[in-house]
Amino acid sequence: MPANTDRHVTAVARYFEAWNATGPEELTNAVAAAWTEDGTYTDPLADVRGHAQLAAVISAAHEQFPGFAFRLTGSVDGHHDTARFSWELVSEAGGAPSGGGAAPVAGSDVITLDPEGRITSVLGFLDRVPAGA
Repeated sequence: MPANTDRHVTAVARYFEAWNATGPEELTNAVAAAWTEDGTYTDPLADVRGHAQLAAVISAAHEQFPGFAFRLTGSVDGHHDTARFSWELVSEAGGAPSGGGAAPVAGSDVITLDPEGRITSVLGFLDRVPAGA
C-alpha cells in the first residue's frame, strides 16, 4: 500500500523544479535544492554525479526539446527514504507535440533521499524515447 508522505512529495516537486529551470542561475539553485552535493542520476542515456553534471544533463534535455517541460503523471508513491513516480515531457505551448499523440518522452523514476529530504540518487527508466535520442 502506498505510503505517500509530504517528504516524498516535496522532494519530487524540487526534482521537477530542477528539470524545468529555465536559466543557468535558476538551474544551479534548483539542482542544489533538490540533490545532495554528490547526488547521482542514472538512466539508459546518462550516468552522472554531482551538481555540475546534473545541471549539464538537464541543460542538454532542454536543448534537445526546447519549449517542453517535465510534468508528474499520477501520484508519488513513497516509503522510508525511497519514492517512485512517473513523468512525461510535454509542450509548454499546450496540447500534444506536433504530429499528434503522446508526449515524446515519458518514464518513471525511483529516488532515494537523505535525512533532510534531498535526493541522493535517481534511477530513471525511459518508457518512451524518440528515435535517435
